[in-house]
Amino acid sequence: QLQLVESGGGLVQAGGSLRLTCAASGSIFSINVMGWYRQAPGKQREVVAVITSGGDTSYVGSVKGRFTISRDNAKNTVYLQMDSLQPEDTAVYYCYCRAVVGSFRRSSGDYWGQGTQVTVSS
Repeated sequence: QLQLVESGGGLVQAGGSLRLTCAASGSIFSINVMGWYRQAPGKQREVVAVITSGGDTSYVGSVKGRFTISRDNAKNTVYLQMDSLQPEDTAVYYCYCRAVVGSFRRSSGDYWGQGTQVTVSS
């Protein structure tokens, strides 16, 4: 009922920048929270940044001042601008949203993208 498609990952040198994009599609009634999580090899998935439909944002401490999350509600799209990337930012980044879907029978749920690899070389 809702699909998330990510793009923008890749390989970058330390100090470089990348911009991740995630577009939601399907039978969407509303999207409350959108965000990004990441999972490095051998580590648990952790939240990176989230943004509400009203534009309130929250970041994990390690990315504050370097990453910026934003969204376009009209396009059901969330972005993550990542600057001053460091090798410790290397991970698979997953898009997330909490949404209400359906036309006649609506339901609320959590949805995940397939993940996009971000690799930062030293």
